[in-house]
Amino acid sequence: MASYLLSSHDGFGLGHVRRNVLIARSILDRNPSASVTIATGVSADPGWLDDPRIHVVRVPPLLKALDGSYRNAGMSFEAAVARRSNMMSELVERLRPQVIVVDRHPYGTGGELVPALTRARELGSRLVLGLRDILDEPAAVAAELAGAGWHGVDEMFDDVLVYGESYLCDHEAEYGLPMKPTYCGWVTETAPILPVDDRLLVVSAGGGGDGERVFRLGVELLEARRDWHGVIVSGPCSTRHGSTSTESLLGGRLTVGIESDGCAHLYARAGAVVQMAGYNSTYEALAAGVCPILMPRRSPRREQAIRASRLAALGLAHVIDDDADADEAAWLLDRPLRLAPGALEAAGFRLDGAERAATHIEALARAGV
Repeated sequence: MASYLLSSHDGFGLGHVRRNVLIARSILDRNPSASVTIATGVSADPGWLDDPRIHVVRVPPLLKALDGSYRNAGMSFEAAVARRSNMMSELVERLRPQVIVVDRHPYGTGGELVPALTRARELGSRLVLGLRDILDEPAAVAAELAGAGWHGVDEMFDDVLVYGESYLCDHEAEYGLPMKPTYCGWVTETAPILPVDDRLLVVSAGGGGDGERVFRLGVELLEARRDWHGVIVSGPCSTRHGSTSTESLLGGRLTVGIESDGCAHLYARAGAVVQMAGYNSTYEALAAGVCPILMPRRSPRREQAIRASRLAALGLAHVIDDDADADEAAWLLDRPLRLAPGALEAAGFRLDGAERAATHIEALARAGV
């Protein structure tokens, strides 16, 4: 029985573990007898993480603060790193995985993966590093790659998978990636085909932990445009889980709730989507045929701002500043906010990255036997 271990960087949101879950599902769809384990420090409990086919191991979280540092709420950084290191080493010894996929940071947030990965190589495991389409501005990534957190990556890892395509961001040319990566397209969920409500505004900020400005803009837009109604998807990391007095004044035109299984079906029905520019929510919107209005986060990394500007240049998104008011954004509601048929294909976008990544990972497992 093939065994796979996927390690998810925690960060601030849910994007890393979301991509790993979609890849894990694709592996299991192709090979139901496979054993797939995901190790994650995400403390939220989104519904899509509860797939009974996937073994989920919770390690102590290391979440990113606004200043870019990482911390754990219940123990010191050093103690959390040590515990994560021990748990990952125990998993490698017990599972003996054919392939280990590490998301974003090759050796973990604080180097905690080094002992486990070193042992895995001794056992014959194939090691894969997974990277999203855009990491940060090139100078910041180049400095990161020159540091200790990337030392010897080209010797430790067998392959790098980029969850995107090189024409949006070439990791070798822009970042100086020390290995030639395999670009597998964007990892996102297939959107259902549903009737579109031309006056439905969906407001989303991924996990929602830093989405209050986007949520406020959604409320302001609905106050300004009484011919629209809306849904705020607060996300499992948000504190906005119910109606406020401001929202109650909208006369029932706005609902607020957590969307535990992703936003694909809401995006499929939406006449317009206002959101941040994180990886998962952005490509879920594009997969649903939406040309989203993006309000990207610009710190501590510029990843979202770069993604938003490049998608806008391709005609696939609109971008507004995070200090924009409703008057500045409302005019966009009168523009076409659904993608024309074939627009993604014409721009060269493939959204079958989970299936392509799974195919590649399975091939590595077979080659290592």
